[in-house]
Amino acid sequence: MNEEKKSVVTKFLSRRILLLIQLIISIVFLGYIYYLKMLPMKYYLILVGIIALLWFFMSFFIKYGIKKKKKENKYGMLIFSKLLSLVLSISLIIVSVMAFKGNSFLSNITGSLTQTRVISLYVKKESKYKKLSDIQKDLKKMKVGIASEKGTKNINTAIAEMEDATGEEFKTKDYKDYSALGDAIDAGKIDVAVVDNSYSALLEANHEGMDDGLRSLYQVEIEEQVQSVTQKTDVTEKPFIVYLTGIDTYGTVSAISRADVNLAVCVSPKQKQILMISIPRDTQVNLHRNGKMDKLTHSAMYGIDETISTIEDFLELKVNYYAKTNFSGITNIIDALGGVTIDSPYSFKTLHGNYKIVKGKNEMDGNKALCFVRERHALPNGDFDRGRNQQRLLKAMISKAISPKIITNYSQILQAVEGCFETNMTSDEIKSLVYMQLDDMAKWETFNVQLSGDPEISYKTYSMKGKKCYTMVPSKKSLNSIIKIINKVENGERIKEKEYQTCDTGRYDARYGRI
Repeated sequence: MNEEKKSVVTKFLSRRILLLIQLIISIVFLGYIYYLKMLPMKYYLILVGIIALLWFFMSFFIKYGIKKKKKENKYGMLIFSKLLSLVLSISLIIVSVMAFKGNSFLSNITGSLTQTRVISLYVKKESKYKKLSDIQKDLKKMKVGIASEKGTKNINTAIAEMEDATGEEFKTKDYKDYSALGDAIDAGKIDVAVVDNSYSALLEANHEGMDDGLRSLYQVEIEEQVQSVTQKTDVTEKPFIVYLTGIDTYGTVSAISRADVNLAVCVSPKQKQILMISIPRDTQVNLHRNGKMDKLTHSAMYGIDETISTIEDFLELKVNYYAKTNFSGITNIIDALGGVTIDSPYSFKTLHGNYKIVKGKNEMDGNKALCFVRERHALPNGDFDRGRNQQRLLKAMISKAISPKIITNYSQILQAVEGCFETNMTSDEIKSLVYMQLDDMAKWETFNVQLSGDPEISYKTYSMKGKKCYTMVPSKKSLNSIIKIINKVENGERIKEKEYQTCDTGRYDARYGRI
């Protein structure tokens, strides 16, 4: 029996079998790399040449080892050559698996055409109700608060599912608007409320931070189609604009919610220039849907398509694609990267998490970094400084992502991003950009511009009419100069140093620089 096993192993480790295995794996590997269409042909042919040379080298090496064994009865060279062939085959398998994971990852985060409306059953965190089953026995004698100001269709759909889950019928009390519902929750007039999370900003109208003081006992997710408002283009030949947003939620990245981060990224593939325009969340804009004045962050409550259309009207541009992440995405990615180092110009304590930030370098994990970029009240220039901190975090993440750490944590990083980031760009479009960059290996210039303006307390925003809102009135000079430079990018013209510096206007100085 042992002799039979030894014979099988000997046959498996024979020169012909090992070289055949290496040949098959090499062909599969090269075929898959070609299928990905990310490697320029000149590099692909070099790769083919290297793989072929390795195969011929191993064929010669193993053959030489066999001769060495026969002539001198020495096995060392033969064993080493066969082990090397196995190692090369295994290495090609590992690289192929990594490439497959990367391709699957691209497929999963691209082509997004839906968004999710999340309806939650809330109680206060200090409530005695810790889970859904806890309220079942009390539902018959309690009122469930709702607000009908934005419609009741989705609320009623969610309540029907919650009734099925509890086996009890809900007795609702309509407070009409979300701010009144927030008042009732804060005053303890109701124990339970059903809230459309996309309007959580309205719930906090008179109680900032209320969202952090609530516990969700049950959630209903309603999937909606994103209205097609973007216009695709040839990303390697023509300038294109990506709207990059970060929403203030955990969980599903497709959730409809306020937009805390708003960046218009203008890319010129021919000029090799990127213009990143940061628009403060509190900027006064006219909603595309009705022309009414509101804060930019509020536009996202009506869907990402509304925010895109509103920004297009505001900056007089055409958005080609969007990309979206959320709180979960930021924390997961940073933790997968092993944390980041951020240089803060100020010392302060964050409202969320109560983290102490020192002036100078700060080592941050995902949660600390998230609280850092959410803070505005403790900063001298409020939302302007928050915008700069968001840019500092982005630079720190890019710096960490291009370090050797991304190789050692490859799988963890892909898992962290997947489900927390989405875009309507196709995987083929992203691959074509990678192909272009590998083909010309060009250096890119990146310009960072922040819209300036003056702070204003307003009671006239569309979404919170009559309620106190902190807003920013955009500087006309700053806005017009930004629109002018966007037009240059869209026309395929090159941005000059003096042109983007003219955008620095407004009550607070915006900061610019290449990254």
